[in-house]
Amino acid sequence: MIPILLLFLGLLPAAASASPGVPVSTCRSFCGNITVDYPFGLRPGCGHAGFRDLLFCINGVLMLHLPSGSYRVLDVDYAYRGLTLHDPAMSDCYALARSPGGRGNGFVVEPWRAPYLQPDPDNVFLLLGCRAESPLFQGFPGKHLPCRNVSGMGCEDYYRCPAWAEFPGGGGATSRRDSAAYGAASPPECCAVEFGAIRAINLSHLGCEGYSSAYSLAPVRARGPGAWAYGIRATYSLPAEHQGFCGACLATGGVCGYDEATNSNLCLCGDRNSTTNCDSGPSVAVSPQL
Repeated sequence: MIPILLLFLGLLPAAASASPGVPVSTCRSFCGNITVDYPFGLRPGCGHAGFRDLLFCINGVLMLHLPSGSYRVLDVDYAYRGLTLHDPAMSDCYALARSPGGRGNGFVVEPWRAPYLQPDPDNVFLLLGCRAESPLFQGFPGKHLPCRNVSGMGCEDYYRCPAWAEFPGGGGATSRRDSAAYGAASPPECCAVEFGAIRAINLSHLGCEGYSSAYSLAPVRARGPGAWAYGIRATYSLPAEHQGFCGACLATGGVCGYDEATNSNLCLCGDRNSTTNCDSGPSVAVSPQL
């Protein structure tokens, strides 16, 4: 009886792998309570190549990794194509994290990934303690032109946060506005910028001691900096020529992925891969099971 049972169990993998049209991997997965779906993936070959080596599930926590550092992913909004990120070393309204070497990750995206992932235009970066020699202030002596409010959020309101009362020098919002306004001769203690104005929040390159970040999702402005949503809101997108590929692949029972060697789109069809969909298109070699 036992030899017959062992023989039966030995045949199960072969029977499963022989089923035609079954995807090698669903690619869609979960990390904690967050769904990871196209264009993202946690496994090589899943999702779109523009987001490869980006998301990692570590002990049930979804993390996003960039050259500037690692961020916890709090939410992925597939309807509005957005990600909400958290940097634990970032300042907020109740605690300032600053050091001469810079505290926090900032936000730097690889040039090749930039067309796919950017901070939302309504996300404000509040750069703290930047040196007078910072590239932020070069070419505009005494004017600090890059510093401005973003979606109604800026440093003048941020100075009202309780964290500033605890910071050396204290002074509160009024004295800080008087002594460190954007037009003052000395560099302001806080400079609010939109990501598109400088293309990279690199704290060491900018000569800043730290940063905060806040974003606005509602059309109504939040009442005061204590009500701002602190974190980084990033948006993702796909080039127009790639947007129809996944829909056609899914409609034919495939799973959207990419070729690890060429980074080109692949429709994963179980026993074969296709460059278009599972009903047509040239086949390519099936990658090892994911």
